[in-house]
Amino acid sequence: MKEGNILSFRVFIDSKGFLMTEYTVLPEDKVSSVFNGNDIPVVKKVVTEGLPKLQGLHRILEEELSALNHIF
Repeated sequence: MKEGNILSFRVFIDSKGFLMTEYTVLPEDKVSSVFNGNDIPVVKKVVTEGLPKLQGLHRILEEELSALNHIF
């Protein structure tokens, strides 16, 4: 079995010293081309449940980090 990145989230410091967030997701229409069999419904569920949560976390942290980045 190969590995595949379905969802990821990171918080990092860019080259100018700003804290930033980033998320990536395997598009749902690509799941069938990467996974097969019983994995497909599980991966699709992870994407549909996880993506809104990552988007919300991203938005919250970006707002907070943006405010902090302007202070410092």
